[in-house]
Amino acid sequence: MTSGDIAVLANPRAGRGRHRDLLPGVVQRLGAAGLPVRLLEAHSSEDAEKACHRAVADGAAALVAVGGDGTVHQALQSAATRPVGFGVVPAGTGNDFAAGTGVPADPLAAASAIADALLAGRHRPIDLARAVGTDGEPRWFGAVLAAGFDAIVNERANRMRWPRGPRRYDLAIVLEMVTVRPRVYALELDGADHGFEGTLVAIGNCPSYGGGLRIVPDADPADGLLDVLIAAPLSRWAMTRLKPACGEAHVTDPLVRTFRAKQVRLHADDIIAYADGERIGPLPMEITCVPGALRLLV
Repeated sequence: MTSGDIAVLANPRAGRGRHRDLLPGVVQRLGAAGLPVRLLEAHSSEDAEKACHRAVADGAAALVAVGGDGTVHQALQSAATRPVGFGVVPAGTGNDFAAGTGVPADPLAAASAIADALLAGRHRPIDLARAVGTDGEPRWFGAVLAAGFDAIVNERANRMRWPRGPRRYDLAIVLEMVTVRPRVYALELDGADHGFEGTLVAIGNCPSYGGGLRIVPDADPADGLLDVLIAAPLSRWAMTRLKPACGEAHVTDPLVRTFRAKQVRLHADDIIAYADGERIGPLPMEITCVPGALRLLV
């Protein structure tokens, strides 16, 4: 059995607070591994990442993210390429990384699976994507990077003070639909030029984003490749059609193209990229798949 402790990063606001009473049960299930369980104290995203880095540097046997994709994203920054087990207890509004990597959907079952993996000394190697932007600082992501219309909507929603909750995002979509226009993208896939004019770009390590929208449905987080989806200029009607179709049928739309690549270079003017639902910075950006970068406990 592994030595060290189990460091837990928990977001009490994840899932709009639906799981605020979940943590004691999760801690109990994790404790079945026979290791001390320690809750990390963090009052902001920056605090959370620093706390995770300290826990890994101090020799934690496992780092466990209790929350949604945002919480996972924060914890990934310290676990990527490091010899530490990584666990996910899905308790957010969107749990796309957990779904894409086979983590049990039930939070308590996920916690038990983490404890069982630690007891057995077992982990599953999972790919991660490393994104490097204009500041030269790498950001790791596990699910999907958006750098088209979705990213523009996210950026607007984050600037809005009203309304609160999911209605703010819905309003941002409506407002951006009024002025939606195609962008000219410089796109390079494993050194080959695939520049295009379009509306949508998604780069996926896992199939879905936004709480289950399977934008790159064939993405496999253990194949050493990223799945890239681009869409040619879309009318407002086509945009509204495309999102509900994100079950999988959209990939056959003649306006949509998909690729696989190990390395992606992407640029367009005035685009801020979002990955795992988190703001990671302006284009240009280089995104690389790093095989087996994470030791997933499942």
